[in-house]
Parts: sequence; structure tokens; C-alpha cells
Amino acid sequence: MTIEGLLTAKVSEAVEACFGVKIEEKDVQLQATRKEFAGDLTVVVFPFTRLSRKSPEETGKILGEYLKEKIEEIKDYNVVKGFLNIEISSAYWVGVLNDIDSVEKYGYANEPSGRKIMIEYSSPNTNKPLHLGHIRNNLLGWSVSEIQKANGHDVMMVTLVNDRGVHICKSMVAWQHFANGATPESTGIKGDHLVGDYYVAFDKAYKAQIKELMEQGMDEDSAKKSAPIMVEAQEMLRKWEAGDPEVLKLWSMMNGWVLKGFDESYARLGVTFDKTYFESQTYKKGKDTVLKGLADGVLYQKESGSVWCDLTPDGLDHKLLLRDDGTSVYMTQDIGTAQDRFNEFNPDEQIYVVGNEQNYHFQVLKLICGKLGFDWADKITHLSYGMVELPEGKMKSREGTVVDADDLMDDVIATARVMSLEAGKLEGLSEEEAAETFRRVGLAGLKYFILKVDPQKTMLFNPKESIDFNGNTGPFIQYSYARIKSVLRKVETSPVKADINIAIAEKEQELIKSLAKLPAVVKEAGDKYSPAVIANYAYELAKAFNQFYHDFPMLKEEDENLRNFRLLLAANCAKALKSAMGMLGIEMVERM
Repeated sequence: MTIEGLLTAKVSEAVEACFGVKIEEKDVQLQATRKEFAGDLTVVVFPFTRLSRKSPEETGKILGEYLKEKIEEIKDYNVVKGFLNIEISSAYWVGVLNDIDSVEKYGYANEPSGRKIMIEYSSPNTNKPLHLGHIRNNLLGWSVSEIQKANGHDVMMVTLVNDRGVHICKSMVAWQHFANGATPESTGIKGDHLVGDYYVAFDKAYKAQIKELMEQGMDEDSAKKSAPIMVEAQEMLRKWEAGDPEVLKLWSMMNGWVLKGFDESYARLGVTFDKTYFESQTYKKGKDTVLKGLADGVLYQKESGSVWCDLTPDGLDHKLLLRDDGTSVYMTQDIGTAQDRFNEFNPDEQIYVVGNEQNYHFQVLKLICGKLGFDWADKITHLSYGMVELPEGKMKSREGTVVDADDLMDDVIATARVMSLEAGKLEGLSEEEAAETFRRVGLAGLKYFILKVDPQKTMLFNPKESIDFNGNTGPFIQYSYARIKSVLRKVETSPVKADINIAIAEKEQELIKSLAKLPAVVKEAGDKYSPAVIANYAYELAKAFNQFYHDFPMLKEEDENLRNFRLLLAANCAKALKSAMGMLGIEMVERM
């Protein structure tokens, strides 16, 4: 039992013993002691004064004496108005350190929870490469998955590739018009980048045609609908859904280029999936389900042939599910994909990691699935996150103003190289070791900078600020870890269990307290779906360790027991940092 659990139980016992009234443990208010007062934990006494019929100060003293007598871990207490501040003995905290040291994967649940969670993230379109927005999505999805695993849940990590639709046909049409048979092999361009170039080319040609039609006297809306290249893309989509062999052949070839490019980017980013779904394989099931909903009277059809769901009773509008020509929309395939997933895996929760511009989409998905009679509809959760912006402003894929994920990874690794060399961090490393360190530091900067921000917040990404060996950054935490490993390499034998009878300083005790918080932090991060909780814990722990390192000698400490304790404390700080950063997908460095 934790000291918090023990103290809560004993306060409940003390109230009954001292004042003759039984209370529930949930009625005990416990909080961390404010820094200006002596103590570790504080009991709020005010609620008990009506039971004791004494002043808050007297009530606190009576309870304090009882607790000090009954709990050997209590060193002393003091009462400030209606607050009973409890000081925990250093022997207890040294014991906590020994317990932490005995756990190999500290911060991870000891037993499975029995809860099954499916998490979808990435979900790219096969008409362009991954970009900065995808990086936040992937890092969030992967990290949230790892944090849920750390909480003992059975996690299935999946992605849905949006490989069909008019946006895919746009790249295909542009390739036919402008590529002259170009391939990744013939151009030396990565497949997803090559296809993305033709998505941009389509937009340029489309805008030029709109302008030309408007100059001929057509209004803008009519010009947008009548532009030949757009009409061609829409016709290609109809042919694709009809199974036209030539269209399918082109589609398969270009999708293959993109998917190979995605795999290379995912490998660099350190992102994995347990299963990949393809919209081209799930939209038909969604279409069939929509038609069944129409037959059952849940949905309705307009004279034009399109199928809709009336959501006005739910305070929303009417939602399109099938177009006039019978082709599917995103919602249709999401219904089909959800069916497949719940039929196959029956998760307790299906989490979609998707940007906040899709809040309405997932609200509607949940509602429609419920109306169609699926009892798993209420298990759908949308992990909505804010957009990533650059100092220059928002990105637009069709205009070619995005920051590609590959280019960004190259940039942060190059920046890590320059800053590491300037700081003299890599002296004595071989060329191969240095290159690996540049990679780890660069990606740590990128991942940490993004994940330390609460997912719901829109964020501004500045690559230069992410690579810094000081401040709230991934490289600073990596450097703190490397500093610990450097100290431990100078010791012939690993530190052993610490003597609980040694006297330790307040800052040493505070560092143990910080270590002890990790399991609770992991639970909080899991409950909130927020890697930021883990990131900021790691930063605070690294700061606390560096202060300890500055104030207390380790290798030069003459008292053998105290030296062993400090080395053990340092070793377990490294272990906690590695666990926490590992949940963010960040690899640590042994030397820096």
C-alpha cells in the first residue's frame, strides 16, 4: 500500500477512535504539502471539526498524535490552521527507492487490465507524402498506444489508408497529362513525393481552366464544375467504382509507389501498426449498410438519388451518405470500417486520432452508427487534436506549401549535428556512433517538441527551438540521461539496495518523491490520452536530477552507504527517464 493509501485509511480510523464517528475513506481529503510548510502530505482537517466539536487546530493535533503513534513511517507533524501537515521519515523514502529499483520496467502496469483498445492513427491519403500534420498525428497515435499498453491494456494499433476517391483520381489524371511515363525509378524521386507533385500539378491546371472559363463569361461555381480536368477526375472515379481495368491498373501502380514511400517514412519516424485497413476494401460494406438503413426507413433518399440521414432531432443537420451517382463519401467507408473492426476484434473502445477539423465528422459517425442499430456506437472515441502551424502560417497540400515529413526529419537531424558539434557533446565517438547520435537527438527534438503540447491545443512548430540542450526539450532530457550513464560507467560494480537507516537530505528525498510519481503520471496520461503529461514529467525529473547532481557528490562521497544510495538514486532516475521517454517513442543516448 502506498503511503497515501495508508494515511487515508488511518485518518478514517483516527476519526472514529478519537471522535466516535465512522467516516468513509473517500471523505478524507489528502494533498501534497505546500512548499512553504514542513511536511510531505497534508490532511484537510476542516470537515472533521463538526465531529470533534473542537477548533481546527485542536482537531489537527489530536489526529496528528494518533497518526504518529500508529504509523511508524511518520516522522513528525505540524498544524497550520485547518491543515495537518505530515512529515514522512527518510527511511520510508529510501525504502521506496529500493522498491523502485526492484522493478525492471518501472512505470508499467504489473498485471493486464483485461481492457481491449483499438487506436487508429495516421490515415493518410495516397495522393501526397506525409507532412508535418501527419507527424503530429502519428506521434500522438503511437505514443497514446504505448501509454495505454503501459497501463496494462491490450492495444491494437491500426491505420486506414484513404486510397480511393476523387482526390486520388486528381493525381492519376495529372500523371496521365503531365508525367510522360515518369516513375520513381526513372526520376529518382520517392514515390509518395512523385505522386504528390502531380496532385499539385492538378490544382494548378484546374485553377487555370477555371480562370479561362470565367474569362469566357461563365460564373465561378459553374466554371469549377465544368473545368475539363475536374470532369475527367470525376469520371475516373466512376470508372474506378465500376471496376474499369485500365483505371484500376493505373490506380494500383501509383498507390504502390505511395505506400512504399509511406513505409520508408514510418520506419524513420519509428512508427508501427498492427494492421492496415484500406478504404478501397471497406467502402462497399459501408455502402451496403447505408442501403439497408435506407430500406429499413432509418435513412431517406432524395429524388436525385442521393441518400441522407436526418440528424435534426439531434440538433444537427442532414448528412449525405451516398451521392446522386451512388458513389460513397468518407462517412460511408467509416461506417463499413467500424463494422469490420468491431466484428473482428470487439474492442472496449475504438479511438480515432484525427485533427479537430473533423470533430463534426466523428460526432455524426457515432450518431449514425447508433441509429443503424450498432450497440458499439457508444464505444467510439475521437481523440481530437489541434493543428500544427509554422511561423510562416498554415500549410496547404494542393498548393504545395506543406512541410514534408521526410524533409522535416532531414532538417532536425542536420540541426542536431550542427548544434551537437558546436556544443562539443560528441568528443571521442566514432563516425558511426556520432551519426546515430545525431539521428536520435534530432528525432528526440522533433518528437518531444510536438508531444509536450497538450493534444487539444493548436501548436506552432519551430524546428530550431526543438534542438536545444537546455530548457524543456528532448535533447536536454537525453543529455541528463547520458550524464547519469557517464557517472555509472565510472563505478566498478552496480549500486545495491540502499541502507534505509542513512540520513538523506531534503532534496534527495524530493527526488525520490519525483521518481515515485511515475506510475500515477502514466495512469493520468492514459486517462487523458495525453503524452504531454509524460513529457512534462520527464522534464521535471531531469531538472530535479541535474540539481541533485550539482549539489551532492556521488563518486567523491566518502561515506560508502551514502555513495551507494546516491548512485542507486541516479541509476533509477535514468531508468524512469528511459521508461517515460520510451512511451514518447524517444530513444535515449548513452554518451553525449
